[in-house]
Amino acid sequence: MSELKAADLVEIEAIKQLKARYFRLIDTKEWAEFPGVFTQAAELDVTEDAGEAGLVSGREQIAAFIERAVDGTQTVHHGHMPEIELTGVLSARGVWAMFDCVEFANGSGLRGFGHYRERYEKEDGAWRIASLRLARIRVERFKAGQSPGGKP
Repeated sequence: MSELKAADLVEIEAIKQLKARYFRLIDTKEWAEFPGVFTQAAELDVTEDAGEAGLVSGREQIAAFIERAVDGTQTVHHGHMPEIELTGVLSARGVWAMFDCVEFANGSGLRGFGHYRERYEKEDGAWRIASLRLARIRVERFKAGQSPGGKP
């Protein structure tokens, strides 16, 4: 691994801020701002959860897909331990350990643990997500009336 320069660390921090904004906008359901975290030609792969319907292309299409998926839910998303590598002046890739809790309107839900694998591109002077693949390694489901920890 080559030595990072101060300017590289500034770019990596900007990507971390982008991912923090992604999580916040989903959890607070700020849908007007949400498409802006993606490049125009972004690609989403959540086939593990949604089958073939989970392959989505395009900024607006991805934002609409995610909005529909979590509409009427209460969500909490956390990203941890980012591994971010600058691959060019306008490109980077990263892996994030993740945790999410999704509670549906009927009180059932899930807690997921896994990783986001992403590519980033600098578009219009700002870092954006160019591709996102979510893979959970553990999912804990809970029923209505149970706490997310699975206990009544």
